[in-house]
Amino acid sequence: MSINQWSPQQLQLSLTENQPLLLLDVREPHEYAYAHIQDSILMPLGTLPQSSDSLPKEQAIVVICHHGVRSLQACLFLEQAGFSQLYNLQGGIDAWSVTCDPSILRY
Repeated sequence: MSINQWSPQQLQLSLTENQPLLLLDVREPHEYAYAHIQDSILMPLGTLPQSSDSLPKEQAIVVICHHGVRSLQACLFLEQAGFSQLYNLQGGIDAWSVTCDPSILRY
């Protein structure tokens, strides 16, 4: 299975339509504190092996990081752990800030 890539605009449309999505941010706590999408859940990439059991396998999960690299790694890990509705946010929080929500700080 290949990981679905979502543009910031696709995510924004899904959120506008109130689609049931879990926003999973896999950055470090200091990055999340600086800039994050409202209602996203912080679960740093390094903690996924211990904490992914707390995530609902039946729900669509959009994985977020700074530029889309760590989130892709997280998607690959979660896919191996049995999750099937995974979406990697292309360009990460940085692209989200540029194209969808300029109130989110860039770093």
